[in-house]
Amino acid sequence: MAGSQAVRNARWLALLAPLLLLGGAYVSQYGFGLFPCEMCWWQRYPHFAALALALVAFWRPPGAVLVALAALAIAVSGLIGAFHAGVEYGWWEGLTACTTALPAGVDPLEAILNAPLVRCDVAPWSLFGISLAGWNFLFSSASALAIVVLLARAGKEAA
Repeated sequence: MAGSQAVRNARWLALLAPLLLLGGAYVSQYGFGLFPCEMCWWQRYPHFAALALALVAFWRPPGAVLVALAALAIAVSGLIGAFHAGVEYGWWEGLTACTTALPAGVDPLEAILNAPLVRCDVAPWSLFGISLAGWNFLFSSASALAIVVLLARAGKEAA
């Protein structure tokens, strides 16, 4: 019984962690004008996958395998966040040039000249010296680890 509760808790964490992290990213983007760079987008993609896996796990209980895959996706986002934070702090060089999106229906030259430049190697915001990418690393890694611990506890109790 306790093992199934651990799986339920892991499933909820696998759903809520990427949901809250993506929600924070979109609030930062649309509420505070912190536009994402290319590596910021790279961090979002695994969270989208984790959300999908966690949702399917609710429809296919107990879904421990799907929850474990969601934890892996969350961990991947955290690792990308660690890499991005290292680029922002100047510890190493990034893999790509910084990019910006072009709005549809606008003259491309005008859009390029008026678009905000979003650099991957500059942290647009930080709290306690930790950038958004660094916070993603911390929260994603902690969430993925907690999910794995809950699933391991459930497996041990079921055995």
